[in-house]
Amino acid sequence: MDIIKLTRELGAAIQQDPKYKAFEQCKLANEADVELNELIGKMNLLQLNYEQEHDREQPDEEKLSGYDREFRELYALVMENENMKKYEAARAEIDSMMNYIMQILSLCVNGEDPETCEPPHEAGCSGNCAACGGGC
Repeated sequence: MDIIKLTRELGAAIQQDPKYKAFEQCKLANEADVELNELIGKMNLLQLNYEQEHDREQPDEEKLSGYDREFRELYALVMENENMKKYEAARAEIDSMMNYIMQILSLCVNGEDPETCEPPHEAGCSGNCAACGGGC
């Protein structure tokens, strides 16, 4: 049994899952959203300006504060964008699916029966990562 081959097959199966397909569509919608990309570009520029000012021998705290405030305002606008909201929701679904898969693999590596092992549901998380392998 070739583990790498099976992993690649699992990867292909994940790419056929409706959650993955929805995530891909949301990524494409974000890439096509001109307004969203302009906001993200402004955020990136602000971050560069902040880093440059921060790295100076005597950074101007007022400038840093202004950059930080403007960055937070832009970030809020980005997160209010409908395409970004849909993307974040789709990404959360993918993250949840991958978490679940990783927890199953972790249980199997720890000797559990691959056919019957079931990760604990996140709502029942006790906070003790040793109990489930820390998949949260």
